[in-house]
Amino acid sequence: MTDPYRKMKIIKGLGSSFEEKDDYIAVEKRLRITANGKDLITLHCTPLMIKELVVGLFLTEMIVSEINPEDIKIEYGDEIRIDISVSEHATKEEFITSRCMGGFTLSKKIDFKKVQHDFSLDAGTLKRMFEEFQKKSELFRLTGCFHGAALSDGKRILVSAEDIGRHNAVDKVIGNFLLENIPFTGKVMLVSCRLSSEIVSKCSRWEIPIVASRAAPTDLAIEIAEVSGITLVGFVRGDSMNVYTNPQRIAI
Repeated sequence: MTDPYRKMKIIKGLGSSFEEKDDYIAVEKRLRITANGKDLITLHCTPLMIKELVVGLFLTEMIVSEINPEDIKIEYGDEIRIDISVSEHATKEEFITSRCMGGFTLSKKIDFKKVQHDFSLDAGTLKRMFEEFQKKSELFRLTGCFHGAALSDGKRILVSAEDIGRHNAVDKVIGNFLLENIPFTGKVMLVSCRLSSEIVSKCSRWEIPIVASRAAPTDLAIEIAEVSGITLVGFVRGDSMNVYTNPQRIAI
């Protein structure tokens, strides 16, 4: 295991004054993933919750249909190496570069599932939940260099993760749920970053009914959320929020 940050001496300027101070810097590690010993994916990440990241990425992007956690071998060093024993075949040609911090997403067309859950919660609960989520962003407060993601049941945060890559953070919390066999029904995905099409499509894959962020969505993210029946909420800040799609799940 590698620490997610390290301390460095920097020169800090304030107005016309400069002084040497300690600062905390996020650690960025190369993650090299092989399947049955053959190179498959290389990406960059924060060296925490690596197994969750790989499980979330591979199953969400449907690179494989199932993963036995015991078949995941992790080696930590100058880079993190993972080898997965799989029966299916996946090649680099099936991917396009799209992922924040040098990752990948599948190039094949996705048929978005329609979320049928009648799960809902009131706006006040969502605001309180987001406040709890932000309190868990310890690495961001320390370094200013991390994205966060969390899954909640509408009452409390069940799992949270931070990473230098926003997609990685989402994959980590999804991977945790998959490893623990926790259902996604009636859950809320909370993220600190902009709501991109990739993030909303990941939530659609697992039929997560509500996705909320302190930032804005893209037009394609809104389109995917509308088609897949996801309630998309942006700009959750203080007493305000914007509901972009399927507002019936947010009680005013």
